Amino acid sequence: MRPSGCCASRPWPPAKERPAGVCACPVEPEVLASPAPPRRLVYLGSPEAAVVPLQGLVAAGFDIALVVSQPDRKRGRGSGLVATPVKIAALELGLPVSDRVDDILAAGADLGVVVAYGRLIRPHVLDRLDLVNLHFSLLPRWRGAAPVERAILAGDKETGVCLMGLEEGLDTGPVYACERVVIGPEETADELRSRLVALGSDLLVTALHAGLGEARPQAGTPTYAAKLESGELRLDWTRPAVELHRLVRLGGAWTTFRGRRLKVRRARLVPPGQGADLAPGVLDDTRVGAGAGSLELVEVQPEGKAPQAAAAWRNGARPVAGERLGD
Repeated sequence: MRPSGCCASRPWPPAKERPAGVCACPVEPEVLASPAPPRRLVYLGSPEAAVVPLQGLVAAGFDIALVVSQPDRKRGRGSGLVATPVKIAALELGLPVSDRVDDILAAGADLGVVVAYGRLIRPHVLDRLDLVNLHFSLLPRWRGAAPVERAILAGDKETGVCLMGLEEGLDTGPVYACERVVIGPEETADELRSRLVALGSDLLVTALHAGLGEARPQAGTPTYAAKLESGELRLDWTRPAVELHRLVRLGGAWTTFRGRRLKVRRARLVPPGQGADLAPGVLDDTRVGAGAGSLELVEVQPEGKAPQAAAAWRNGARPVAGERLGD
């Protein structure tokens, strides 16, 4: 049985008539059929997370008139221009692709679908074509660019995916449907995102086949999911181990050892009472002390080297008694 969620039951209103607000998703989804579900769509998306929903719409028989994705960019030193994952997938599916949002207005679409497009859609476009957005949180919690990471970092027990109407505000639009999931205690951001993408793809197809229905204003106090900066991923060993463990689960967490950066790719909490109490940052075998409790390093990546088991790194680095991370 699917997790509980929320949605509505009449044809979506024109863009200018949509209510502003959010949905707490407290009940089971109940998408009721509309007389005229949209059939011809335009799709806007860019990263890997937006590929599966596009493939799902094509497999479900929707006519994708145009795919819009961000322009090709250089991804590394000396490399040529590289297309986004969505552009690559669209071309493989034989779909027309553009990097200009305004092109959707001439595509003859019934509706636009947005999944992690990553660029502003201007008011003159919103005024002329209805668009829905697949957002990876239970709105109004975690509006913004990094909802998956912020949910883990905050210690949320659950999150989800919502299908919302797009308007000028940052993820403020009314909600058509939501689904909930429990966040696993060891689940990484990439693992959680993959689950939400699959769930959201199914939700999108189901809702569109049913004609969307009536959107409900978001209800509750909004929180915002700002994009993570590199400095936020630095492990501060004076913080409680439980908080550091969440940070490691995001991917990209790092500290320093002997003046060089050391990425902590995987770690686990040391159960209370196991092992000696360690001062913040102090190493004991593969354990590291924190402000409260300690972490056991599982996989690390020294600067300029490949990822390796923490035990192998310890054997090579040979930390002396009392040596610290975060020096």
